[in-house]
Amino acid sequence: MPRDPVDANFLFTLGELQRLVRAYADRQAARFGITRAQWAVLAKVERFEGMKQSELAEQMEMQPITLTRLIDRLCDNGWIERRSDDTDRRVNRLYLRKAGRALLGKMNGLKSEITTTALEGISPPDAQRLLTQLETVKENVRNAIADAEEDARKEPRYG
Repeated sequence: MPRDPVDANFLFTLGELQRLVRAYADRQAARFGITRAQWAVLAKVERFEGMKQSELAEQMEMQPITLTRLIDRLCDNGWIERRSDDTDRRVNRLYLRKAGRALLGKMNGLKSEITTTALEGISPPDAQRLLTQLETVKENVRNAIADAEEDARKEPRYG
């Protein structure tokens, strides 16, 4: 029985697209002396200034030691700073420094360039439809994961 072309190509195309966009973003970010991973950390810190390092690691689905190394480099470059928590001295909270804000301003321009390149030949209404559809796909997968986790909790455990 012939396979549906969408079924045959959907997941492969998504994966390949993700790999290509990451590779392109890595090359473009290097022009500013930053890696894509460092850029992602800076962007998260900007959105959630004052968050704990442990919270950031969880949000970014990174091992704490990996994130610590990234943060060390960002601190060394003067882009972010760690501040102790007022109530728990074991906790570091993360804040952007002036140089980090300036760099993110430049990176926002780069983000627009990358998006423009990726969406070349696609009309703005079609691009908006695509984004809406991808958000639906993301929500469908998120719900499937939640349902699978719920089913796993309900299954009897033996042994």
